[in-house]
Amino acid sequence: MSAAFDPAQVIREHAGFVWRVLRHLGAPEEQLDDLCQEVFLVVLQKLPTFEGRSSLRTWMYGICRNIAQRARDERKKQREVPTLAMPESGQPATQDRELWLKQAYAHLISALDSLDHEQRTVFVLFEIEELPMEEIALAQDAAITTCYSRLQIARSKIEAELRRRQQRSAFQLIRGGAR
Repeated sequence: MSAAFDPAQVIREHAGFVWRVLRHLGAPEEQLDDLCQEVFLVVLQKLPTFEGRSSLRTWMYGICRNIAQRARDERKKQREVPTLAMPESGQPATQDRELWLKQAYAHLISALDSLDHEQRTVFVLFEIEELPMEEIALAQDAAITTCYSRLQIARSKIEAELRRRQQRSAFQLIRGGAR
């Protein structure tokens, strides 16, 4: 292993990043912990061959992208989704703000599914992970202008999807209130 990288330190420093990226790339919620471990198994196995042509984060992002894509593909093939936990009960929220944030985040995650792979990647890395566009362009092996174009398209699609969801929710509230 390269003397520059301590495996325990790599895991400590990047665990949150890996978990968030997997989640934002549509990895199944119930598999996030296992997929994080899978990412770090690959990272630790390939770390000695890391050439440093990009930052460690963007290199790890590529590994996350591949693992999340495989997990999404496998999930499409499943008929049932086994879970360990029972579904949440219908208890009223104690904190309106927390409930609103949770719902808004769920809508964002769902809206990310409306993007193609390249748009989603650029949006997640730029808007959520706040990586500089130069690093994103390197990770995507694309021109920086192409990445900015993908970001603009992704923003428009996300905004339209969120607006559509908001209108649908309002309609359902009105329709439900009239009954």
